Amino acid sequence: MKQSKLANSQSDLLWKEDTVHKEWLREEAMQQLAFFSQSLAPSGQLRSLNWDGSEIIGASQELHSTTRLVHSYALGKHLGFAGSERIIEAGLRALREGHKDQTHGGYIWSFDAKGPCDTKKLAYGHVFVLLAAASALQAGFDEAYDIISDVCDTLDTYFWDETVGRFRDEFNSDWTPFSTYRGMNANMHGAEALLAAHEATGERHYLDRAGQILDFFVGFIAPQYDWRIPEHYDEDWNVDLHYEGNPMFRPSGTTPGHSFEFARLRLQHWDLTGRPDGTAAAEARSLIQTALKDAWLPEGGFCYTLDAEGKIKVRERFWWPVTEAIGAISVLQQVDPQEEDEKWYRQLWQFSEQYLIDHTFGGWFGVIDAQNRPSQTQFKGKPDIYHSLQAALIPLTSSISHLHKALRAIG
Repeated sequence: MKQSKLANSQSDLLWKEDTVHKEWLREEAMQQLAFFSQSLAPSGQLRSLNWDGSEIIGASQELHSTTRLVHSYALGKHLGFAGSERIIEAGLRALREGHKDQTHGGYIWSFDAKGPCDTKKLAYGHVFVLLAAASALQAGFDEAYDIISDVCDTLDTYFWDETVGRFRDEFNSDWTPFSTYRGMNANMHGAEALLAAHEATGERHYLDRAGQILDFFVGFIAPQYDWRIPEHYDEDWNVDLHYEGNPMFRPSGTTPGHSFEFARLRLQHWDLTGRPDGTAAAEARSLIQTALKDAWLPEGGFCYTLDAEGKIKVRERFWWPVTEAIGAISVLQQVDPQEEDEKWYRQLWQFSEQYLIDHTFGGWFGVIDAQNRPSQTQFKGKPDIYHSLQAALIPLTSSISHLHKALRAIG
């Protein structure tokens, strides 16, 4: 797979302003979209992919994979990737016919050709339904209005806790609760989805709810923990430093990759609200600088988790914290550029280009081992396109908010 060089080494410009780098970003995005277009099977169903793009036989279709494909190919449609519409259509159909619980309402976590698999109802999954539908609407799929309306009814009825301004996490298929767990991850992606819904519809209440979530985690929690954000909470939103769940989705401690995401979302919300004050940039920089200092390893890449004091807990190196650091630093450069930002931006892309991007088949490897070789210790196959695609598109557009609109403008 041929790819041009990362940037013009003779240029004094920021890489984001360098035409060679911008062409590289566009080419990288197109190669990702080409690889993951194999997620659409000849039958019209979605499927998970091995490293080489072949189907992972027997894998169920999970809600976060379905929704992230819809979101990503809505972005791809603006970029001009041929075939984006077919994947968006397949994803919306999977939401309506596979994930939708016709008996109890809401959206189940996974299904396969035989029917439902994991029927739990998770806030994490439902906010991604909102993100997917909002993105599909931006891509011209008017039927996504019905999904937005449906999932918002579900979020309002079961997940959103108006007394605190955050989402509850999990229920059985019949909406009986099976835990009192409260989590940062579902709420962070909830803020992301709410901002996307505001951008798609113009409705203010989405923006206000996103602000409530961001105020709590970024404005209230992060300063108490030296600009690290604990992942897990009890029913009364007390930090639970001892909780340990799924090692991928609910690892114990703090996750520096989420600090990068929160920093970018804080700036997106600030931009959408008219940039009312100067605290957002300072908060974003504190989150980003702390995560870089704590988690970047001597061999490159970020450790996965830290304890509350910033000591490494899980050293394993995943692709997505690197992608989120790229996006966050790119956005920060738009509002508070400093020399160190450009150094990190270049270093992150150089590391990714050397070790994380699959130059043979396309896409990114999900995990690398101690020798910087691709690994499948945590999951099989290629991770979804969502994180790595946005890493290419956010700096390509220099967008703080309204990524869909910015992509349409450059087409």
